[in-house]
Amino acid sequence: MVSIDRRWRRPPLSLTLFGKNFYRDFSIKQGLDLQGGTHVLLVADMSQMPNEDKEEALRGIREVISRRVDLYGVSEPVIQTSVVGEEYRLIVELPGIQNVDEALNLIGTTAQLDFRELVVSSDEAEASNGAEQSEFKSVGLTGKDLKKSRVEFDPNTGKPVVALEFSNEGAVLFGEVTERNVGKPLAIFLDNQPVTIPVVNEKITGGRAVISGEFTTTAAKNLSIQLNAGALPVEVDIVEQRNVGASLGQDSVSKSLRAGLVGLTMVVAFMVLYYGWSGFLADMALLVYGVLTLALYKLIPITLTLPGLAGFILSVGMAVDSNILIFERMKEELREGKPWREAMELGFGRAWDSIKDANIATLITAIILFNPLQWNFLNTSGQIRGFALTLSLGIGVSLFTGIVVTRTLMRAFYRGGGVK
Repeated sequence: MVSIDRRWRRPPLSLTLFGKNFYRDFSIKQGLDLQGGTHVLLVADMSQMPNEDKEEALRGIREVISRRVDLYGVSEPVIQTSVVGEEYRLIVELPGIQNVDEALNLIGTTAQLDFRELVVSSDEAEASNGAEQSEFKSVGLTGKDLKKSRVEFDPNTGKPVVALEFSNEGAVLFGEVTERNVGKPLAIFLDNQPVTIPVVNEKITGGRAVISGEFTTTAAKNLSIQLNAGALPVEVDIVEQRNVGASLGQDSVSKSLRAGLVGLTMVVAFMVLYYGWSGFLADMALLVYGVLTLALYKLIPITLTLPGLAGFILSVGMAVDSNILIFERMKEELREGKPWREAMELGFGRAWDSIKDANIATLITAIILFNPLQWNFLNTSGQIRGFALTLSLGIGVSLFTGIVVTRTLMRAFYRGGGVK
């Protein structure tokens, strides 16, 4: 396994009921900058692709890379596409990767499998492995005709090989090709490079073949993954690659949480010292806000990054700001001699317009940053989207807790005799 699971841990819930065990993991997904890994920017070569097919080709690349990464065993990868001018880009983030070069080779190789027959006689070629690449022509049997591939070990040499199993149509074509090439070499090419050139001894009707060569076990496994996932429709170039160490990610988490905890403590203390019991109730509502927001992160689910963490902390400040507006309006009503209950209701009602306008303005900004319509001129990255998403969710939850939860707590406090 090549991934390291370093999620934000919480105690799991385990419950036994009527003899059945119910288990729930409350951990939140972490992004590349928090748990470490590799960020790769790929650019697809669309020079030979018609304009009307470029978008479809980009989607095809994304699907193939996604299948490869899943088969490779990377947990929670991020694969995004974007078009910037004439560049068709893919951003691939692989959290927890240990062998970076192996992963880059896996996602960046086209993996176009092709069977080719010799166009000259085997005598002229002087041996099966003596023929040049130009002396072979394609027989029309490609990776598209594969049903599946797997890694096996040669019983004679003990070396790893890649066993191929063709589809029904591919098996028929393979039988025809081997029948007319008995005693001749049949080359197996991968991305226009010969991998092995065995001699066909007899017609093969079982629809099975083996790719042998100087493979390591890892190389054979990666080739099998690429063949099972399919070939990339066009070539891609790796134009940027950035590694984030796991220790650096963990350090970022620690510093961010420490800063957030200090800020939260100061806010809680300020609310209690300045607003008294009202501030204490606002702090209780803030606790509800935190629980609801983190629950949404788990349910959606959201991959938490450093910018996303910043969006969460910013939304905490906005949740407190709503309570401050309400309490200041309440103080104005109390100074005019109104009873506490009436001042509370008027404070919530009259502060609502200001709270609503401020949050809607921030929400519009967050939506623009998220770029749901994929506007090319915005060129939004995954980290900016993470910030926008956590901020948007925080705004929605803060409106609920600021108006509904805080008001409910204050009404209960009033009825319980907290205010005479």
